Amino acid sequence: MEHQELLDAISQTMPFGRYKGRKLLDLPEPYLVWFHGQGFPQGKLGSQLALMYEIKSNGLEGMLRELQVRS
Repeated sequence: MEHQELLDAISQTMPFGRYKGRKLLDLPEPYLVWFHGQGFPQGKLGSQLALMYEIKSNGLEGMLRELQVRS
């Protein structure tokens, strides 16, 4: 994964649904778990949501908060 792809993912906003307008890194973990069970959307957004799921489920969210602030 490229550094820019990670920065794009953590600064991307959710374009639809209950959490529309919220940064993907700020989505609640249960929401990402739900997507994981239902299937992520196709395309870039789906890949970004899958990445956020992996980040949160592995406890790496805190490390990325600093990047989110800088970008």
